[in-house]
Amino acid sequence: MTFIETRGNDGTKPAEVSFSEAILSPSASFGGLYVPKRLPTLDFDFFKAHIGSHYKDLSRALFEKFDVDIDEADLNKALDRYDSFDDPENPVPLVGVEDDAFVSELWHGPTRAFKDMALQPFGYILSKLAEKRGEKYLIMAATSGDTGPATLETFKNAAEVKVACLYPEGGTSDVQRLQMVTEDAPNEKVIGIHGNFDDAQTALKNLLSSESFKNRLSQSHTKLSAANSVNFGRIIFQIIYHIHSYLQLVKKGEIGLGEPVYLVVPSGNFGNALGGYYAKKMGLPVEKILIASNINNVLSDLITKGEYDLTCKSLIQTTSPAMDILKSSNVERVLYDKFGPERTKELMADLDRKGRYRLSHDELAMLKEDFDATFSSDEEGKKVIAKYAKKGYVMDPHTATCFKAYEKLRKKSLKTIIYSTAEWTKFSRTVSAALGYDAERDLDALEWVSEHYRVPVPKMIAELFEKPIVHTTVVDKEKIEEEILSFI
Repeated sequence: MTFIETRGNDGTKPAEVSFSEAILSPSASFGGLYVPKRLPTLDFDFFKAHIGSHYKDLSRALFEKFDVDIDEADLNKALDRYDSFDDPENPVPLVGVEDDAFVSELWHGPTRAFKDMALQPFGYILSKLAEKRGEKYLIMAATSGDTGPATLETFKNAAEVKVACLYPEGGTSDVQRLQMVTEDAPNEKVIGIHGNFDDAQTALKNLLSSESFKNRLSQSHTKLSAANSVNFGRIIFQIIYHIHSYLQLVKKGEIGLGEPVYLVVPSGNFGNALGGYYAKKMGLPVEKILIASNINNVLSDLITKGEYDLTCKSLIQTTSPAMDILKSSNVERVLYDKFGPERTKELMADLDRKGRYRLSHDELAMLKEDFDATFSSDEEGKKVIAKYAKKGYVMDPHTATCFKAYEKLRKKSLKTIIYSTAEWTKFSRTVSAALGYDAERDLDALEWVSEHYRVPVPKMIAELFEKPIVHTTVVDKEKIEEEILSFI
């Protein structure tokens, strides 16, 4: 399989690249992204053959369909990272919360968030590629709270790799911040910025496309890549769990093979939703992907009105901070798939220059073939947390945004898969407040919820509060480049 560019080719880069090239150098022409030239097709026999498959076996089968240039032994070692999850036999459990609604828990890995599902194996693959090529890499990550810890975890002490992780100071939960600033691997640097996630992500994209920055890195014989979902190496692993969750429903006897379902995805940067969209295009029986946002609702405006307009919006900090995003990177890959490179380049140029773009009536209709969307306020989310906690299921505030979409957007009585992207422990003060206890510290909230609702606090979360702070750097966004170069 080869990969091509969402905004077309500028004549200086190859017209097509391999998977390994796309993940090692993810910045495409005109600031675009890499996408598969063609998606593979999954037929009825493929799904039937994998109803009872182990998650790693399903992953191997999907990689075989993609036919990428990764050695089989390296892929197997990468997939072995799932053996460290809570249940190696089933790293993504599916839990029924209503007769027709099932929560796919994507957070049973080392940092208790869904980013582990992609970043654990992806980190091994990228490190191995660098090692085999005898090249040194700087891996950049911009985080709204979950990508950062997962990136640091997967690359810590990796040979030939250094990591620079950018996060918005004050824009994450205490647990998310502690997961980053207590990381003591010598090959990693955590940098807080005065700004929000969009500032961090914009800085990352600018540096990825900056020839002067790359030239300065080359003086230290270092190349540049990224761990954010601008990198397709993340996305390919995010396709797998959508297929796995569907097949679990079949295995449980909740649906027949071939019966369509709804997918409800809490979305900020749209990578999780994109994985579901690709799975649907490849043949997974999905009626529609329902996008749940918080009040930073650019995605619901796009999908319901055809408008992506940042001129009248400023980022609002919410109790679901991983979704506090206005510039949603992976929407571009859907635009490309629907409308082609020329139109995608035009739309993204409008967003960069004017701060907005508008789809035509026909384009919006094409988008609505696969998506619908809504958004929830913090207060609506807290009510959902309280409602289900009384039923014995404690969820985080991002998962809680999904239930409005589940209740309001479904047009057919179909089984629904809701994606839970983080364990409640990462947002314990929000959860405890929703349940009636206003804690001053995350540690107090963790202990209170655990005691009153009989849910455990994993060791890796509890230990954070005893670890020393290693990273104290907080800079203005204009100083990010110099800070990274100083680290290198």
